[in-house]
Amino acid sequence: MDDLFEKGLERRKATLGAEYVQKNLDAADEFNRPFQEAMTAWCWGFGWGDDTIDARTRSMMNLAMIGALGKMHEWEVHLRGAFRNGVTKDEVRAIIHVVAIYCGVPQGVECFRVARKVLDEMDAEKA
Repeated sequence: MDDLFEKGLERRKATLGAEYVQKNLDAADEFNRPFQEAMTAWCWGFGWGDDTIDARTRSMMNLAMIGALGKMHEWEVHLRGAFRNGVTKDEVRAIIHVVAIYCGVPQGVECFRVARKVLDEMDAEKA
């Protein structure tokens, strides 16, 4: 399990950003620390830990699935990660179109709303 945690920690930081991940780990207490550790090992070590599917493709899959679930806080976090993993704005648009088709227009509208927020913040960071 230690190997999966270390591999997961590396993958999680590469996608979500080292500062974001460290902030979450530092904020963990005895109540939620076991979950943070298990999630890092399982989701990121086991789920993202091999090279069968590249990180860019995994990010696109995550955006589609998390968007379908309507978990918009996680969608925002993974959208930032997707851009870090090389997903383009045009690809994000296409992913949102698929979410809207299969999950409903209101969910597509919500994905576009969050995407606009993230894109505006990224533009402000560059300025």
